[in-house]
Amino acid sequence: MDSAESAGGRLGAVLSAPRTGVVALGPRGPWLATTPALAKQVLTDVDHFDFPGNVSRGGDLSGSRGDTRSGHLVFDPLTPVQVARGVATFAELWPEALAAHDRDTPREAYDAMELLRRPVARATCDALLDDASTDQREAVGDAVLAWIDALAPVIAAARAPHRWSRVRRVERDARLRLEAILEHVDGLPGTPQQAATMLAAGIQVPIAAGSWLLAWLGDQPTHDVDPIHAVWETLRLTPPTWITARLTTTDVELDGRLVPSGSVVLVSPLLLGRLPELVPGDPDELGDFDPSRWRDDARRPGAWLPFGAGPHACPGRNLGMAVLVHLAEWAVAHRVRLTQEVKFDQSRGLAPLPCRFRLNAQGGTTR
Repeated sequence: MDSAESAGGRLGAVLSAPRTGVVALGPRGPWLATTPALAKQVLTDVDHFDFPGNVSRGGDLSGSRGDTRSGHLVFDPLTPVQVARGVATFAELWPEALAAHDRDTPREAYDAMELLRRPVARATCDALLDDASTDQREAVGDAVLAWIDALAPVIAAARAPHRWSRVRRVERDARLRLEAILEHVDGLPGTPQQAATMLAAGIQVPIAAGSWLLAWLGDQPTHDVDPIHAVWETLRLTPPTWITARLTTTDVELDGRLVPSGSVVLVSPLLLGRLPELVPGDPDELGDFDPSRWRDDARRPGAWLPFGAGPHACPGRNLGMAVLVHLAEWAVAHRVRLTQEVKFDQSRGLAPLPCRFRLNAQGGTTR
């Protein structure tokens, strides 16, 4: 199993930054908040920090109807009823996805990133789209997955693609097809455009998080692991949204340093999750996967802000946690094991590629 510490690239640059408050990663930024207090300030102070752009890396925000000038609506957290509905859907569709794999490709290892797509998409749509029919939720889930796939090369590009480039046209067509479906769905959280963005995040992030969970559990014996602790440890070491950006709307002082208006300020849950003051255990071993560290209840899991903070904190965090715990319980019961080394994909968020595994169930049968 690879590690973030050895992954290099942007991960390496952030993890090697001094933990001295606010750090400039270049001559003119971006700036990195490296302490919990500064991170919370950046994420919760909406008067001085805004989102830097939209999900498709487009520059035209003139059609925005959100609560901020970048168009990001503040969504209410999902209700317990919505969470329960989403988890029930995942619990139903996950075994179906495994059975379909066994039927169609019985000799191949499971691919976590592929296997989780439909169960997570339908769980998110069933939880969020209260007034939609089953057929509408199915159609929306498929359309969101298609948009996520089309977004991948846009997000992964070193520079934002030109508006008339092929990848931009493919992404735009996929987004418009999704928005056209959402136009006919009642009770959306916001406009079709805003609902599309929320659904994309609510599907792509749990797919990556679930894959990381299976990767970590598959890399070590899983017979004596608390599933909840395993989820928190996964979100500490490999939060899919490992970096969050904000844009200063005015000159602002951070830890005694003046950050100019228009500067990008970064918060990294991945970095915060390696601070000894937030995580129990040997400070020299905070890069290791050790769910048992959370038996020490002197530290609060989640203090490294894996779901963000403030008004723009992840509204689906309770659903995400519940789905991941269900998946962890299944993985521990079936003793998943990796079939090849996992690498860190930094191209869009943080994902394990590949994450292929087999099962060694309690009865001793290996698949």
